[in-house]
Amino acid sequence: MAPVSSKAEKKTAADAAAWMFNVVTSVGIIIVNKALMASYGYTFATTLTGLHFAFTTLMTIVLRCLGYIQPSHLPFTELLRFILFANFSIVGMNVSLMWNSVGFYQIAKLSMIPVSCLLEMVLDKIRYSRDTKLSIGLVLVGVGVCTVTDVSVNTKGFLAAFVAVWTTSLQQYYVHYLQRKYSLSSFNLLGHTAPAQAATLLVVGPFLDYWLTEKRVDMYDYNLVSVLFITLSCTIAIGTNLSQFICIGRFTAVSFQVLGHMKTILVLVMGFFFFGREGLNLHVVIGMIIAVLGMIWYGNASSKPGGKERRSYSLPTTRQQKLGAASDSDDNEDKA
Repeated sequence: MAPVSSKAEKKTAADAAAWMFNVVTSVGIIIVNKALMASYGYTFATTLTGLHFAFTTLMTIVLRCLGYIQPSHLPFTELLRFILFANFSIVGMNVSLMWNSVGFYQIAKLSMIPVSCLLEMVLDKIRYSRDTKLSIGLVLVGVGVCTVTDVSVNTKGFLAAFVAVWTTSLQQYYVHYLQRKYSLSSFNLLGHTAPAQAATLLVVGPFLDYWLTEKRVDMYDYNLVSVLFITLSCTIAIGTNLSQFICIGRFTAVSFQVLGHMKTILVLVMGFFFFGREGLNLHVVIGMIIAVLGMIWYGNASSKPGGKERRSYSLPTTRQQKLGAASDSDDNEDKA
């Protein structure tokens, strides 16, 4: 009994470490990027994301040379599908933020949870218990109270948000799917996807950023401080990209989305300390409390038997017995 308990404790500790790794790097990169864009005027979000994946690619090359990443195979069609989902996700989120109000942008981000649930229900035949569904709803309400303020929508903004929500949900689903189907570690999958994402985003990024901001990335006034912030952002992004793949691989896209909203709450709190007291009022605090309670409830409900399980389509017992009896009869007749 002791070895089983020890194994469970090690898994729990590893899961907690993975979540902490993702939360720290995600919150860190948001704070750094906010300072980079607000204080130094580097508004080239898509190009910056391409640089993030370029740094991540360098990390995978170093790890492969050191022997930490073993040779693996990912079919080109699967890689192409993943890159399309991932890049449309990044572009869609940037365009959605540009064309929509902050309130509608936050609503779009929240809608990724039910979309991810739908994907798991349809593609993986996952069934959620009543408590699991209610806990997800409570998280949505809490984060909505925290972040959704003004809500205005237009046709092109809605279309951008629609593309962003579905491609992001599909990309996160695919991370878990590819790791499971091809027995790929997080490092292996990053080794396949990061170079392709870096190349495509660094080619498309400058043109998209110019379209959105009417500024050219090559004309930006680079100085020592801004370059240091860009380098810091890219360095933290290595951990963010890796921890995302680790978390989704260990759990699912839905769990990553639900518990990932803890990062939203931490960003609000960090913003309160680093960027002033604006925005943190009573209803935001109430929303934070509701969201945290929902996350705790989700963690408890989804871990219980039946909280979140894969449906199995087996024949009814009586019919199986009849088929088995018929098969035995046929076997006996063949022997005779």
